Amino acid sequence: MAEVQYVTSVGMEVHAELLTKTKMFCRCVAEFGGEVNTRVCPTCLGLPGAMPVINSQAVEHVIRTALAMNCTIAMTSVFHRKNYFYPDLPKGFQISQYEETNPIGYKGWLDIPSEEGTKRVHLRRVHLEEDTGKLMHLPSGRSGVDCNRAGVPLMEIVTDYPPDIHTASEAREYLHQLRLLLIYLGVCDGKMEQGSMRCEPNISIAEADAPLGIKTELKNLGSFKAVALGIEHESARMAASLAGGATLKQETRGWNEATESSFLMRIKEHESDYRYFSEPDLPPMVFDEEYIDSLRKTIPELPMAKRTRYMAELGLSAYDAGVLVQEPNWAAFFDDAATQRADPKALCNWMNGDFARLLNEAKTPLEESHIKPVHLVDLVGMIAADAISGKTAKEVFEEAFKTGEMPSAIVEKKGLSQISDSAAIHEAVRAAIAENPDAVARFREGKGNVKGFFVGQVMKKTQGRANADLVNSILEQELGE
Repeated sequence: MAEVQYVTSVGMEVHAELLTKTKMFCRCVAEFGGEVNTRVCPTCLGLPGAMPVINSQAVEHVIRTALAMNCTIAMTSVFHRKNYFYPDLPKGFQISQYEETNPIGYKGWLDIPSEEGTKRVHLRRVHLEEDTGKLMHLPSGRSGVDCNRAGVPLMEIVTDYPPDIHTASEAREYLHQLRLLLIYLGVCDGKMEQGSMRCEPNISIAEADAPLGIKTELKNLGSFKAVALGIEHESARMAASLAGGATLKQETRGWNEATESSFLMRIKEHESDYRYFSEPDLPPMVFDEEYIDSLRKTIPELPMAKRTRYMAELGLSAYDAGVLVQEPNWAAFFDDAATQRADPKALCNWMNGDFARLLNEAKTPLEESHIKPVHLVDLVGMIAADAISGKTAKEVFEEAFKTGEMPSAIVEKKGLSQISDSAAIHEAVRAAIAENPDAVARFREGKGNVKGFFVGQVMKKTQGRANADLVNSILEQELGE
């Protein structure tokens, strides 16, 4: 009997902590870390009589994100209470938004790179809620709760149903592009290792053209790699269970990083279990077109659009363009340099090559580097004009990186300009030939690799400043090639 082939479907729920100074419904500091349970107040602890107040900056962050992902904005949006009991939820409920009653954004999409070019991932909703506290499992075997994170503004982004994502690599790319978008917008720092961006994939398998299967929600995924591994593991686990005659259940499972395997946390709840109802202490949020348009104007060029422009207008490869857009300040550096009439491909090569290497070796952030766009433009311009050789350019750039001097000033000060005078190079070539008759004889016996020896000799005589193309051309003439 042939083995059953299953299609994996992955719905993605991403939670992003928003970059605001204070929490969602109170004035407590919203920052990562801090001494346990010191950034709390009666409101975020859910004490009787404490009243919430909406953080307007958090609302703006969610609207801008929804607009950037092509969502429709609900002109009236309300908060709900999501009721469940868990140790890290001090109120006994979470203030959130119920998708059937106007989340802030809905019915959008995010385009991601794929093997076919671009893949469109449709979104169901983008909504606003508050974060929970954090459980801390102590060496003593006891557990505690840190409520510093409770009440931090949290944006949830949910893909549509049925899912557009069917492989672990697609899920990873979606998460990667979403993180970039949030960073470009300045609404989230995207630090998965600190929990400020968390992904919970919902994985199901089914035979081709069959209805979607029972799903598993996977938690505790702290990296892109863990997301991809978790999806692959769950797909294989569910297929093995079905092959063994088991019936799948809708579950919430945790991810064990050490063993790269999942474990049952609880049977998955249904929406009715949460007993959603409108939050009585918060008014509806009502927006107008003028306000929405004002936020739309603040959206910068986003990473996928920037990547497409680099490829279409500047002729960069998909790989080069993809590397450049990984950080907003890196892309801005390139844009600044490219507007100064320097060759985009040459700029890209220097940025993604020597410049990135030197920054990494020195452990220097880009914004603290001596190198500015004008330095690269100066360097690339001299190379294009045959004023310096590639070898010299590397030496000059390393000194500019250390000192901040302009490359052209270093070249002039040290007399490193390239020799492109054919008469001078002819003289050096003839001298090298005259000094090495044995090498000339070997060359004429057909040992072509000897030519490289002569190139080295000429470069030695000119202190590496001779134009390499001219050296090769004149060698061919003088050696009779």
